[in-house]
Amino acid sequence: MSYHVPVLCREVVHYLTEPGFPEAVVIDATVGGGGHSGALLAAGVQRIIALDQDPQALAAAQMHLQRWGSRVEWHHSNFADFRPGRPVAGVLADLGVSSAQLDRPERGFSFRHDGPLDMRMDPQHTAKSAADWVNSAEEQVLVEIFSRYGEEPFSRRIAHQIVAKRPVLGTKQLADLIWQAVPPPARRGRIHPATRVFQALRIVVNQELAALERFLQQVPDWLLPGGRLAVISFHSLEDRLVKWALRRDPRWRVLTPKPIQPSPAECQINPRARSAKLRVAERRREEP
Repeated sequence: MSYHVPVLCREVVHYLTEPGFPEAVVIDATVGGGGHSGALLAAGVQRIIALDQDPQALAAAQMHLQRWGSRVEWHHSNFADFRPGRPVAGVLADLGVSSAQLDRPERGFSFRHDGPLDMRMDPQHTAKSAADWVNSAEEQVLVEIFSRYGEEPFSRRIAHQIVAKRPVLGTKQLADLIWQAVPPPARRGRIHPATRVFQALRIVVNQELAALERFLQQVPDWLLPGGRLAVISFHSLEDRLVKWALRRDPRWRVLTPKPIQPSPAECQINPRARSAKLRVAERRREEP
C-alpha cells in the first residue's frame, strides 16, 4: 500500500503543539496513513486518538505508527459519529483522499487506474457504490449531483451521455464518457475533465458534506478551553463549510483569517498538496 505524504505537516505540528498542555492529547479524526500523527508524536504530543472510517487506511496507519505502541488509541469510526470520553488539547481533520485510496484501482476513487466504480470509504457501512448511483439515478439527479458537489459546468451534457451509455461499470469507462461529453476546449484545461465528476460522486457516495457539518457542530465540545482545531480541506465546498462554521460559532477564536496553503516547494515535492487549505481555530478560554 502506498504511503500518504502528509500535507502541510509542519504547519499542523506548529499549531497543535504550541498551546503546551501538560498532557497533550490530540484526536486525529482522519488518520489516513498516519503521517500527521507520527509527526505530532515525534514533536511531543503525549497521545493520539486515531479515527478513520476506512478500514484499509486504519490498517496502514497502524503499521506506520506501530513503534509508538500504546500512545496511539485506535477507533474505526466516521468522525461525525465519534464521541470522545473527555475533552482533549487538539483535533486534526485532513479531509483529503489518501494516496493509498487513490492508488488502489479496486477502490474506484481515481480515473487514472481502471477499476470498479466503488468509491466507498467504508464498504462495511455504505450500501450504495458510485456504480449504483451512476447506473440507477435519473438523469436530472445526476445533473444535480455533478453541479452541486462537483461544480461541473457541463453537468447536463455529462449526465445525458452517461444515461445514454449505461451500464457504466468501470472508472476508465466513466472517464472516457465524460471526455466525450465535454466540448474540445474543456479537454485542454489544467485538470482532467473527469476530476469534478469523480469528486461529486465520492462526496455523494460517502455523504461527506453532511458528515463534515455534523463534525463541525460537535467538535467544540471535544476540546479543552484553549484547545485547537486544525482542518485541511481540498475543494471549495469543504473550505466554505469550515470557514463559516469557525466564523459563526462564538466559541471559536480563529487563528488563520486567511487559510494557509502549501509552499511552491511542497507542491513540487507532493503535487497532490496544491489545492490544500489549512484553517485553525482555538476554543475560547472564556465563554462569550
